[in-house]
Amino acid sequence: MPEFDRLNGCIEWIDLSFVERKRTPEWAIRVGIRCHLAGMSTRDASQFLDELGVKRSHVAVHNWVHKADLQPISMVSADQLAVDEKVIRINGDDYWLYGAVDPQTNEILQFRLFSTTTKQTTRWFLAELHRRNQLDGVEFLVDDADHLVNVLDEDGYRFQMISHGNRNAIERVFWEIERRTSSFATSFSHVEPQTAESWLQALAVRHNSRQS
Repeated sequence: MPEFDRLNGCIEWIDLSFVERKRTPEWAIRVGIRCHLAGMSTRDASQFLDELGVKRSHVAVHNWVHKADLQPISMVSADQLAVDEKVIRINGDDYWLYGAVDPQTNEILQFRLFSTTTKQTTRWFLAELHRRNQLDGVEFLVDDADHLVNVLDEDGYRFQMISHGNRNAIERVFWEIERRTSSFATSFSHVEPQTAESWLQALAVRHNSRQS
């Protein structure tokens, strides 16, 4: 079970407007969500709540996490963004996780999951990233990922190919994703891709809350 200090801190960033019935105290729902995002399985989170006097199933914890529909909200504070893609296994199939991180704050601006990686999926990711943030004049930091480099070049974005420095921000985030998924048998099993993406978005919100 993760250390208690990983659960400390403000949890008001978890919006509970999705709760329709008051069967469970709001503090317990927030603790259950935070426990799972901190590294506990839903069963461990359920057991932890039981120790606090709130009996809820692991299915309830799972539903809380995904009904909360947490989305990373951040403003670009630097003139550079680190972007990358990583393979995520879901039910034995490969999916591509695209991510963007502000290297000045280490905040995650966006996660998107696609069943394939092509120029078109890359353009969808960049277009949504641009739509949600003010990116005029921002320089993208990338490694040698073919589709990212090709699309950035073809579409006239400013970018720099590096494998160190500020680009390490995205590497650290993806390392954390890899560490977390390894605790679930190195992949997501028995879930739909939309559920996996929802979990990743919620993890991004928790990550950002710890940077502020």
